[in-house]
Amino acid sequence: MTTGTTARLSRIGTDGSYLIVPMDHGLTIGAVQGLKTIESTIDAITSGGADAVLTQKGIAPRVHPNKNGAGYIVHLNGSTTIGPDESDKRQTGTVKEAIRAGADAVSFHINVGSEYEPAQLTELAELTGEASEYGIPVLAMAYARGPGIDEQDAESLGHAARLAEETGADIVKTAYSGDPESFQHVIDSTRLPVVIAGGSKGSDRETIEMVRGTVDAGGAGVSMGRSIFQHDDPEAITRAIAAVVHDDASVDEALELSGLAVEA
Repeated sequence: MTTGTTARLSRIGTDGSYLIVPMDHGLTIGAVQGLKTIESTIDAITSGGADAVLTQKGIAPRVHPNKNGAGYIVHLNGSTTIGPDESDKRQTGTVKEAIRAGADAVSFHINVGSEYEPAQLTELAELTGEASEYGIPVLAMAYARGPGIDEQDAESLGHAARLAEETGADIVKTAYSGDPESFQHVIDSTRLPVVIAGGSKGSDRETIEMVRGTVDAGGAGVSMGRSIFQHDDPEAITRAIAAVVHDDASVDEALELSGLAVEA
């Protein structure tokens, strides 16, 4: 890992832990709640303690004035829910374009086990090679998704996480397997920092319990989108997650600190 890569990793995390809020969903599902006025949402989540915000390259001008010194990640592929197949992620940008957009890192989505895995695997490997030339960290969003695959199966998730390391990524995001005991296998499958996706939006307590379970298993944090940016109080839920990820708070402590204890 180059000095530049190490330096930029520190801009999107805190002492090796990460609270990243992906907000690239406008491409996928449109301008939903939390994304229409993305400027105010970015201000709220970064004020609440998010380490980094993630968007597609075209949103960069709306990110930088509102991120309160947080890091910035540009996502480089995508698809839509109204297209022929959401699993068929296509490249939407390059490392050079991300650098021009002011990115501290780039990210790329791969569906391991799908019919699109071969093309996405090749693209991810090429991307990590290009990014290393510029000292740009790569976050691989590696999911176990395909015919007959349980998307929360720890063995499959561990394979996806290891694939990210094998192809040269610097951080891997994947789904949570449901409990710390099974997720330990995912953590043990790679030396990369592992962060979890948010999954379906649950109650505040369920969200924080998932984060706590990830940390207990040795995870490095979260890359959580809709559970944060579509929350009624994005700053408060971010603050609760940050308390667990960065301050090792218990579920109850995090909810109390953020003012969400009554709802939970």
